[in-house]
Amino acid sequence: MPSNLRRATRALLSVSDKTGLLEFAHALNARGIELLSTGGTAKALSSAGLPVRDVSDVTGFPEMMDGRVKTLHPKVHGGLLAIRGNPEHEAAMLAHGIGPIDLLVVNLYPFEETIAKTDDFATSIENIDVGGPAMIRGAAKNHADVAVLVDTSDYGLILDELQTNDGCTTLKTRRALAAKAFSRTAAYDSAIANWFAAREDEPTPDWRTLGGHRVEVMRYGENPHQSASFYRTPEQRPGVATARQVQGKQLSYNNINDTDAAFECVAEFDPKTTAAAVIVKHANPSGAAIGGSLAEAYRNALRCDPVSAFGGIVAVNRRLDAEAARAIVEIFTEVIVAPEADDEAIAIVAAKKNLRLLLTGGLPDPRRAGLVIRSVAGGFLAQSRDNAVVDDMALRVVTKRAPTPAEFSDLRFAFRIAKHVKSNAIVYAKHGATVGIGAGQMSRIDSARIAAWKAADAAKLAHVPESLALGSVVASDAFFPFADGLLAAAEAGATAIIQPGGSMRDDEVIAAADAHGLAMVFTDTRHFRH
Repeated sequence: MPSNLRRATRALLSVSDKTGLLEFAHALNARGIELLSTGGTAKALSSAGLPVRDVSDVTGFPEMMDGRVKTLHPKVHGGLLAIRGNPEHEAAMLAHGIGPIDLLVVNLYPFEETIAKTDDFATSIENIDVGGPAMIRGAAKNHADVAVLVDTSDYGLILDELQTNDGCTTLKTRRALAAKAFSRTAAYDSAIANWFAAREDEPTPDWRTLGGHRVEVMRYGENPHQSASFYRTPEQRPGVATARQVQGKQLSYNNINDTDAAFECVAEFDPKTTAAAVIVKHANPSGAAIGGSLAEAYRNALRCDPVSAFGGIVAVNRRLDAEAARAIVEIFTEVIVAPEADDEAIAIVAAKKNLRLLLTGGLPDPRRAGLVIRSVAGGFLAQSRDNAVVDDMALRVVTKRAPTPAEFSDLRFAFRIAKHVKSNAIVYAKHGATVGIGAGQMSRIDSARIAAWKAADAAKLAHVPESLALGSVVASDAFFPFADGLLAAAEAGATAIIQPGGSMRDDEVIAAADAHGLAMVFTDTRHFRH
């Protein structure tokens, strides 16, 4: 037998997910492979008429302590860790009656699924697997001799191996399965560690772990020469990771990033209060609006920048209806993302075969805490999600003139959008719709000028004689370091400003606002988005 082949004579199966288990076990049994098992898995195999030996019979110890102790025994771990052909190891096995285990099949207690369903601490703790990860790590370490399966989708791979190699597995396959096994236990422990950190209200633990399950391999990353994959974490936040893709071609890396940005932005608006639509291009909103219907909101959002909207992402905060679907498909759109959709709307979108339609099942809570990760050379940055909401802020009027009720409404709207625009961010808004957005500039004055320019351009495209910024309000994601940005807004026709405040020149900026008859409020909360 070639040195890289290992015959499978004995398998231990202990799984919480029993998908495909019986078919797989029958195939192993047909090859004469002895089956060992534990608890519910052993009962399932026995009930199916399969000859199975309970691990308790092998170890001489019963399962105890409510199942917490069952596989933590030398006769299990010795069978997994013993190096075949090593005289000392084989002598120890003979002396202690330890039989080899050549194939381990384990998927872990459903901890991630449990914490998604319950906040009960005791229940979550009992769903932390101990014996499973220990066996997986032992088998993976000894992959030179043992094959380890942690994913039901790999059952077919092993059966093909056994068929092709007369009951043996290859080193190449065992090594690939070992790498996958270590990744699985790492992600599992990561979920536990992050859950504990959140439960203990520890935002900056000494060790921060990351883990996720690959959803799909992307065609490429931001650019064609970059590889990329999409991973799902245990966080059950409605969005692109939870979405059902109803139709359309595969999402790209950039599609997913932009779709997430659009859906997080539109979720700022309560669907019970108003319909909302957001159009995103290159991770920035190009237009956003609220309205009495999704169609009205979408058309007003589109009016802000119809040029940039071409090939963009559209997010809505309510069930997508036929009227809105017809409006959206009038121009080329990459993705539509919504909590749900009517059958008629789905049929309308289906006429555009490449247009992706994602249904998430709900909206993310903008107030909910979470973690944001960004890689840097040699490490990564971790911070809490920006879950500040303008409705929760005590807005302070700092000018002689207070905003009118209509201005206040638009100021809140604009600040919601500014939260989701790359810094430096300036947003002009009027009547519940953006009319000009300046994003990602190195100076705030440039963002203010670009937003005003966009508003003037939009007016030309809409055949309106005056800039859409005339009579608008302006939101700034951070304070104005000088009065120049505010003066640019005033020159464009804005009447009210919302900004965090906090500059050493606040008095100068307030004085400039008063001199131009502007109303201004401070939020005392910054929304930088780098």
